[in-house]
Amino acid sequence: MIAIIDYGAGNLFSVCNALDSLNIPHQVTGDPGVLETADAMILPGVGAFPDAMERLNTAGLTTAIREQAEKKPLLGICLGMQILFEKGLEFRETEGLGLIPGQVQKIEAPGLKIPHMGWNDLSVPHPCALTEGVKPGDYVYFVHSYRAETSEEYVSCSTWYGETIPALVCRGNVFGAQFHPEKSGTVGLRILQNFARLVTK
Repeated sequence: MIAIIDYGAGNLFSVCNALDSLNIPHQVTGDPGVLETADAMILPGVGAFPDAMERLNTAGLTTAIREQAEKKPLLGICLGMQILFEKGLEFRETEGLGLIPGQVQKIEAPGLKIPHMGWNDLSVPHPCALTEGVKPGDYVYFVHSYRAETSEEYVSCSTWYGETIPALVCRGNVFGAQFHPEKSGTVGLRILQNFARLVTK
């Protein structure tokens, strides 16, 4: 069972729909005890970095996510990916979950609209478990104004929007998708299916 973490800052409906379409067992939860018994976790997110971390802290989920991420696969989506990093610079400097080295900063794309919204193609410099069946040039759907700044070794996929933007990051069994796999058609569903397979290997 995959636990979809509910902390009041995620688009849970579309993630649940995508997992339903793949017949992947899941449960929406804000209970740290359920995270402990789950086989894997998905951390969705929509909104601002400081608000998301405040909600996680208030819900008592921050420590639970950090502890469980050492034992089982975790996938952060959009803002959920960003808060996997050490800190965010949105509005004010805020401590993140610290599961992947790096920080989150505003996209610098002169002449282009911010937020970065729409379909962009992927480069795959460092294939990982989630990129099986994903090809360079495949398109996925983005909605974001901030991006991760991290070492290349953690960047499995990237895209270009005025600058190189990490699109899929990975460190051990912790993964983050800046795009929305649940809204990215067959490519996104393949990535979610690859994530689910991690708990059956």
